[in-house]
Amino acid sequence: MNLDFGKSDGLVPVVIQHCDSLQVLMLGYMNAEALEKTQREGVVTFFSRSKNRLWTKGETSGHFLHVQSIQKDCDADALLIQVRPRGPVCHTGTASCFGEQSAKGFLYKLEQTIAERLAENSNTSYTARLAQLGINRVAQKVGEEAVELILEAKDDHPELFKNEAADLLYHLLVLLRVKGVTLEEVEVVLRSRAKE
Repeated sequence: MNLDFGKSDGLVPVVIQHCDSLQVLMLGYMNAEALEKTQREGVVTFFSRSKNRLWTKGETSGHFLHVQSIQKDCDADALLIQVRPRGPVCHTGTASCFGEQSAKGFLYKLEQTIAERLAENSNTSYTARLAQLGINRVAQKVGEEAVELILEAKDDHPELFKNEAADLLYHLLVLLRVKGVTLEEVEVVLRSRAKE
């Protein structure tokens, strides 16, 4: 990957983004050596300006950033690295250095949690127990939650309406996972409709 390290004293800014939620997690800097190490090892290594050395994110905390993709910008003087973080990214303990997770970020995290529950297939998990009942029961549950949301929409109870909407979204995510469809794939369909 050819980058212009000459513009900023041998460093390029690096935006770190969650590969599922697309939430921006942090900003760091890399020199050519940090980029090479990141590409070789598959975990993000920065050049720390304060320590004046290479610094692998998570080297002391264990909260590594596992690389999913690396893209350079149009001027070849900045990077966007999509990662799957292991633990909180910010030193304050939050998921992002830019504040709490966005709603979109949470939905993707919930989708991931649902997938984990289904993979574990534990009887202590409501999600797994529901899926064990089969596709017909999961689809029926989505229908029940949709009806409850419609009924609540006719009344003037905003909190109850939001709760029913949350129930519907949750059960829809379970149905999508059982069918092997991701939230991202549904977004692609919606985006294609927006272009028409």
